[in-house]
Amino acid sequence: MIGTTLRSLGRRYLDVTLRSGPDLVVRIVERPGLWMTADQLAALSADLRTVAARTLAAGSLTYGVFSGDRARLEQTIITLVTRRDGRPIAFNALAVMEAATHPRPTEVLHLGLVMVDPDERSKSLSWVLYGLTCFLIFFRRQFRPVWISNVTQVPAVVGMVSEMFSDVWPRPAGLVERRTLTHVLLARRIMADHRHVFGVGPEAGFDEARFVITDAYTGGSDDLRKPWEAAAKHRDTRYNAFCAAMLDYDRGDDVIQLGRMDLAAISRYLRREVPRSALAGLLIAGLMVALRRLVLPVIHWSDSRRDWSILRPAK
Repeated sequence: MIGTTLRSLGRRYLDVTLRSGPDLVVRIVERPGLWMTADQLAALSADLRTVAARTLAAGSLTYGVFSGDRARLEQTIITLVTRRDGRPIAFNALAVMEAATHPRPTEVLHLGLVMVDPDERSKSLSWVLYGLTCFLIFFRRQFRPVWISNVTQVPAVVGMVSEMFSDVWPRPAGLVERRTLTHVLLARRIMADHRHVFGVGPEAGFDEARFVITDAYTGGSDDLRKPWEAAAKHRDTRYNAFCAAMLDYDRGDDVIQLGRMDLAAISRYLRREVPRSALAGLLIAGLMVALRRLVLPVIHWSDSRRDWSILRPAK
């Protein structure tokens, strides 16, 4: 893990590898469309399709990382879990969205598409697939809060996001968070400009009062649609009741959640989600990512070939 992180110190984007247990390897690759070669991108896409083929009983996905568009991978952070022999078993394609808010744009990390090989679903991978990348991005941003979004109809995912992140809206009644103007403005911009990220077509409606996307499975994500009976339930029945009341599963509704990764969320993540055996390695990875924020400016400063504001390299 440390070796791969050190080798990437001079890069602008993350390429971090770490172990998860005795036989799993996690690789986080940030915006591979901007720096990977065509062969590397092809190999990465092949690994994602392998997991998708094991996950989907039939059909195929046509949006996001499955579209074959390099531009899509320029705005994506891939978390890929493989066996030690290289066999891919799970991934998360987290999208980086820039919401056009005032006075300046807001970066939002969309938790994106998560797929796990059916034979590997008892391996406690949720801490890797949902929180790990946000944790490292939070370190790299010098502990500044990071907005996250999530679009789903699965009660287990609604509950997991509600419990892992801070200021999450919407969530079941009786829990303390409330909707703010920032939630509303971000949701408006995401629905106006970034529907393609989560496979929602232009004809889908958006119920702003409830944060529900109506008839959501029309933009390439059709094969992800689930009936109520097949949607994984949460151990806390409040989330199951919340989804059953909010969403029309026959029509194909989704809920869009917005929240933040902040210090409080990091504390909960480390205490509740991360296995004790992985805690030391995770903290080292976070420190190495933070170190890049110190090393990279020095590398750029020393490189006379780079532009610096109005200064230009000597001919």
